[in-house]
Amino acid sequence: MRTRPLLPGLILGCALSLAAFAAGAATPERGETLVRRHCGGCHAVGKAGASQEAAAPRFRELHKRYDPEVLGEALAEGILTGHPLMPEFRFGPDDVQSIILYLKALQPKQAG
Repeated sequence: MRTRPLLPGLILGCALSLAAFAAGAATPERGETLVRRHCGGCHAVGKAGASQEAAAPRFRELHKRYDPEVLGEALAEGILTGHPLMPEFRFGPDDVQSIILYLKALQPKQAG
């Protein structure tokens, strides 16, 4: 009885894993990429630094105004603000989850 080599199965498994990741697994890293691309021109989106626009809140402080989970609906349906400089954004479900994960990762860790 001859056994099949494992290499083709391993290659197929790796390819499927990469395809699933490329298709849109929600990760904080993906969220960071999205906010840097779409929001970083005005907002400070990292753990340090000032916003380019003085009135644009720093993402690391958004938790003081909003629970990141509450922002999910606004991110999916379109964020509208009271000022004309901010464009409207709409994100798909995996992108929304990625952004929420990133916002949570920016929050200071609670002691104890």
